[in-house]
Parts: sequence; structure tokens; C-alpha cells
Amino acid sequence: MLPRPPKAVIFDMDGLILDSEILYRKSVISAGEHNGLLVGASVYEGMLGQPWPNIARLLRDHYGDDFDADAFRVTWLEHFDQLMALELNLKAGVLALLDVLDQYNIPRAICTSSNHSQVQHHLADFGILPRFHHIIAQGDYAHGKPAPDPYLTAAAKLGVHPKDCLALEDSHNGIRSAASAGMMAVMVPDLLPPSDEIRAMATLIIDDLHQCCRFFAG
Repeated sequence: MLPRPPKAVIFDMDGLILDSEILYRKSVISAGEHNGLLVGASVYEGMLGQPWPNIARLLRDHYGDDFDADAFRVTWLEHFDQLMALELNLKAGVLALLDVLDQYNIPRAICTSSNHSQVQHHLADFGILPRFHHIIAQGDYAHGKPAPDPYLTAAAKLGVHPKDCLALEDSHNGIRSAASAGMMAVMVPDLLPPSDEIRAMATLIIDDLHQCCRFFAG
């Protein structure tokens, strides 16, 4: 269980609310094939939970300084949007957890490396955006995950001390960000299992968001 009852809950989006990381992976690999590139696991895993400037730097480090990361991104996002339109779903337990948070009047926010337009676009069809009190997205903080800035910004918006916030993440950089902000950082692994470093850093590691519901029972 958690060391104390959460007074607020902060959700990552991709891979935590949305079952989108597998679609990111498919689209990155297909964009690589389109450009005659092999995108290996080490490249893709390094992209998880990162804002675009960090991803562009990683791609240039891997493929060379002359690599046109922006052109690659255009192809990647075209492939990604096609997959999102056909295959996107909510992750298990999202709606159940939101129902519990409504029941106990627990404030909540989304804290993501995506930008606001992407959040609106990806979540609109599921009708859950009004169930979050704040959206913290790219442009709202000085430094992205794994820096603590995104989660500290979310806590400030919610008016809750970071130590009383429950942060829910699927990525290593997300856990690093939430833990360095002083939050109860719970990992719900998606594509990437926790490393020894992340196990030591996370408050808990659970299988899905259904298991979070018990944090608020009684």
C-alpha cells in the first residue's frame, strides 16, 4: 500500500491512460522502414517518455549529425495518426479509477510530454477530458521528464503538496520525474519493464489501474 492517503492523483497519458505506446512503436518502426532505417529497441526505448527536442537529439546521436530528424518526425506522425484512428483504446482500469476519484472528490491532473493539441485530439473521443481538473503538457514547464518540473507544475496547479500527490507512470523517465518531485511514484509498466534503478525509486509497481482503486477504499 501507499505510505499515506493521496490528496491528488496525477496521470501520465501515453501508455498509462491511452494504450498508445504500442502504436508509437509500430509507427516509429514503419517510419524507419520508409526511410530505409532499422529502428532498434535501444533507440525506441530511449524515446519513451521524452519530449520531441530530446528525441531529435537521440536520433541524431544514433544516426549522425546530418540526420533529418524533423523529416523523420513528419513521416512517423503520419503513420502514427493512421494507427491512432484505427486502433487506439483506453488502458485497463482508467474509467474505474476515475469513478473512484469522483466518489472521493480527489482532484486529478494529466502530466504529459505531449503538447496540448495532441492531448485534446487523442482524448476527445473518449469523453474523459472534463474529468481532469488540469492538463500539464509540453510548454507548461521549463524542463521535461525526467526533470521534476512537469510534476511540480501539476502539484502547484492542483494546490497539493508534492508529497501528498500520487503520480501514475508507465515509463522510466516518468518515474524519475515524479520521484524527484517528491511524489508517491507508482509504476504501471507498459512496454518497458522496471529496471533495478526504477524498482528502487518507485513507491510501488502494479499491474494495472484497477489496482489503484484499492488505495482509496475506506
